[in-house]
Amino acid sequence: MVIGVLVEISNKNVDKVFDYLVPPELEKFVKVGMRVLVPFGSRTLEGFVLEIKKESSDRELREVLEIVDQEIVLNEELLLLGKKMQKKTLSSLISCYQVMLPKALKAKKGGKVSIRYDTFYHLSPSCLLSSFSFTQPQEKIIQLLQEKGTVLKKELVSISSSSLQTLIKRGILVEEKKEHYRLSHEAETEEKKVLTEEQRQVVEKVIQNPPKPYLLFGVTGSGKTEVYMEIIDYYLKQGKSSIVLVPEISLTPQMIQRFRKRFGSAIATIHSGLSDGEKYDEWRKIARGEVSIVIGARSAIFAPLSNLGVIIVDEEHSDSYKQSDSNPRYQAKEIALWRGENHHASVIFGSATPSLETMARVPKLYELLELPHRINGKELPKVTVVDMNQSFKETRGHFSKVLMNSIVEKTSRGEQVILLLNRRGYASFVTCKNCGYTFKCPKCDITLTYHKTSSTLRCHYCGYGGKVYEKCPACGENSLSSLGVGTQRIEEELQKAIPSLRILRMDYDTTSKKGMHEAMIEAFQNHEYDVLLGTQMVAKGLDFPNVTLVGVIQADTTLNIPDFRSSENTFSLLSQVSGRSGRSHKEGLVIIQTFNPDHYAIRCAQNYDYLSFYQKEMAIRKELKYPPYFYLCLIQISGRDPSYLYQESLKIKHSLERNLVSDIILGPSNSFLFKVNNRYRYHVIIKYKKEDTLYPILEKIVSFYQSNSRVQIDIDFQPIHI
Repeated sequence: MVIGVLVEISNKNVDKVFDYLVPPELEKFVKVGMRVLVPFGSRTLEGFVLEIKKESSDRELREVLEIVDQEIVLNEELLLLGKKMQKKTLSSLISCYQVMLPKALKAKKGGKVSIRYDTFYHLSPSCLLSSFSFTQPQEKIIQLLQEKGTVLKKELVSISSSSLQTLIKRGILVEEKKEHYRLSHEAETEEKKVLTEEQRQVVEKVIQNPPKPYLLFGVTGSGKTEVYMEIIDYYLKQGKSSIVLVPEISLTPQMIQRFRKRFGSAIATIHSGLSDGEKYDEWRKIARGEVSIVIGARSAIFAPLSNLGVIIVDEEHSDSYKQSDSNPRYQAKEIALWRGENHHASVIFGSATPSLETMARVPKLYELLELPHRINGKELPKVTVVDMNQSFKETRGHFSKVLMNSIVEKTSRGEQVILLLNRRGYASFVTCKNCGYTFKCPKCDITLTYHKTSSTLRCHYCGYGGKVYEKCPACGENSLSSLGVGTQRIEEELQKAIPSLRILRMDYDTTSKKGMHEAMIEAFQNHEYDVLLGTQMVAKGLDFPNVTLVGVIQADTTLNIPDFRSSENTFSLLSQVSGRSGRSHKEGLVIIQTFNPDHYAIRCAQNYDYLSFYQKEMAIRKELKYPPYFYLCLIQISGRDPSYLYQESLKIKHSLERNLVSDIILGPSNSFLFKVNNRYRYHVIIKYKKEDTLYPILEKIVSFYQSNSRVQIDIDFQPIHI
């Protein structure tokens, strides 16, 4: 038997299938989609079995050393999906397969994750106890087993191991090991909520129509999650499974808890907050058909569920559905559509602020479903925009008088507050007032962020960290000053202004430890804190009935980013965080502080006017030839020699201009982050309408540079940021 194996090397020069002989003793165990251990040159590597055949055109074949798996890792659908991704993203095939899998199942020698077992004991049914004599400890064990039948090993911690082993050797006790999963989703029951008429109409449209893609456009608090669960419940009764994608920042315990209460142990979760072992267990649960619902972040779209009935992409506008920092640079929403088509399943994109690209596909490609009202019948909270140009003299630190007074008023009534700042750390950077020296990352040439609690300067791009000096290293003067604002500074200012406030800061730094995000959400829900202060992770997916005030500090942050989506991102963020206020019977209030009060993104967010924003932004996009009127492709050229890279970037641009005469070619120019981790980056942007001629020329460029160690070429179709 001969098998074709794709080995774990990501280099495109060896991104192909190699033939190996299977020893006779292993033939009956080998299946397509399993991992095997093979010799490759002077190394031993793991790889995926992609084909089984009788013979090979290669004259001298080496033998497979070992079969790694007892079960198939990549099923037929995922194998096909990987090939589609390779073609669509121009990445290596092995990288497409690796991204689908948890660490424990990737083709990577030494990447093993252990399976956990519980040890049980019970009396042997064929053993006659009367024919044996026992010591007192042994009699105690036998009596316990006679009472309980089966006992966990940990229940016998007070019993000497020698007594146990003696009983096992004599055939009186039987020891059994049963695998147990690290995560348990115990069944919880909760009464089904009665749907509103709007919710019921949405559900009926989905379950009564043939499978298709939908856009569920519903205001915050309109009960989209309840609609999702009702649709999933319907398909569950039809014997079909479901995937629910949520952005990482809104993958809160609240969402998972609601699904557990409705569906109990029928769910599995996949997200970055799990350990490698937990991800491994959840994946095997799914592959074995032990669960029917998967909830997770971007990578959960690859969950090996069979017979899918519906795929739901919640908060579909979120840019976290696009993998942008490594290959393959895939878009989970596209994968959802592919899998939906393959399974004849419905795909539902849900949002209160749909992306322009998604809304533009209505009604030609997506059917529109609407939930225009909150389920409690209440109006959306009033939004007050504070012009910081006018209120500057009355501010206390970064708090306007209006916002500070509202915080005092709301918390004095026992109500809670959410404050959003789109930054983390204590200050943006540290500089010298005497000579102007600014601390920058030596690897990235980017200003370092000051973190006061740890008294460190850190780079948020490569992870570099350093201590804070008392004196300027350039001029020697004691004149260092921190500029900008971060969550730590806002927390400090607010605590100083109102010492009695119980403030909970939630950002990347405070939630980086496992379980902290969940613990913080629970603590705030239990009213152990008055104020929840955080970055974008507090803007979406949270539902606290007692929150009646949302404050936005520096709403302009995302407006000032040099990106064609900056207005859209600002509108979406402000609209989403506003929806956290007044979700119960209490009146809600939102206060947005800005230096650009008349910007259309802020005005439309204030009025919850998505359609006006959509029309205004679409007109700008059309004029500037940006999505959804044109597609984008970003070619990133990176390496360690900036002058050489620039010359190669010019060659790439000229090649594109010769071959893509009807497309718009921009660049080469410095990437927004020009130097990251000692590598320089240029980019060339293509604006195009048709892919026919684009892919062949890009494939030639990638192929031309794949053996050039001085240049790395990365292609990003429909980039989130440029």
